[in-house]
Amino acid sequence: MDLALLRTFVTVHRAGSFTRAAALLGLSQPAVTSQIRTLERQLGRPLFLRQARGVTPTTIGDELAHKAAPHLDALVEIAETGLDDESSLRTLHLAGPPEFTAERALPALTALTGEDGQGFALRTSFGNAEEVLEGLAAGHHDLAISTARPRGALLTATALCDEEHVLIAAPRWAEMLGSGEQRHKGARALDALTTVKGTRCPENVPLIKGAPELENVPVVEVHESLPFVSRYWASVFDCRPAAPGTVIVPDLRAVLACAAAGAGLAVLPRYLCAPALERGDVVALHDPAVPPLRTYFLVVRTGTLAMPHIARAHEWLLRAADDWC
Repeated sequence: MDLALLRTFVTVHRAGSFTRAAALLGLSQPAVTSQIRTLERQLGRPLFLRQARGVTPTTIGDELAHKAAPHLDALVEIAETGLDDESSLRTLHLAGPPEFTAERALPALTALTGEDGQGFALRTSFGNAEEVLEGLAAGHHDLAISTARPRGALLTATALCDEEHVLIAAPRWAEMLGSGEQRHKGARALDALTTVKGTRCPENVPLIKGAPELENVPVVEVHESLPFVSRYWASVFDCRPAAPGTVIVPDLRAVLACAAAGAGLAVLPRYLCAPALERGDVVALHDPAVPPLRTYFLVVRTGTLAMPHIARAHEWLLRAADDWC
């Protein structure tokens, strides 16, 4: 049986689409279709069921993929590790959210790029979860950091770390919402969160007496949909924020700068705002018993961890993440 046909078959099986598999293999879609039909004729059995959007493997197709994929991945590993020293410097294409990638992943990975001549060149792309996963599936990236766990067999995800979200604002807003002594005791000004379309938040939410409503505090966010603030409100207060975004800027580092300048409240990852909290540039407005968390995943195309430079970067990031949590 032709190994090229098997390679195409496994790629289609993982991609769930002739079109996507063609992009990954650098072939035309008709070429991929022809190879799969040739393999089906040789086996005398259909391997995929054609659907309006993509393909679904038959039972025979799943069985063949289960048997063939590990051996094809092993052959890739042999080919990669057999490279001579002159060609050992590979390029790793990394994609992820701009702030986390810049603050966490890149400082960790750059330590590997020239390590004893066994490192790799590094190219980086920024994007949201949907963009980086689509780029990874299409073969534009080797490794992706995502806040969404991908579905299907084409991509393999490993939990990397959790980030804690913090409700922050400049000190002047905190002073307007309550005394410093009360804040240090953990009481927070949450009165503004109590009324959303006539529904009040839970009565056990700690309040500062006489504090103005938080719905009157401007909101700084990365998008009009208020993804960070809405997630925090739903998790901590079991309701939706009433105030619209006053300052919208598509970068969490810019959100922090605006909040520190007094533009309003914001919800940010603790790793990003911790230095500002320590300096007193911003203060935490609330200290929930269970802070909202968001999980990051390290994602690769299934089978590509057989490539040494991808495997080393993957392992290194997982190891570095032990110090991030």
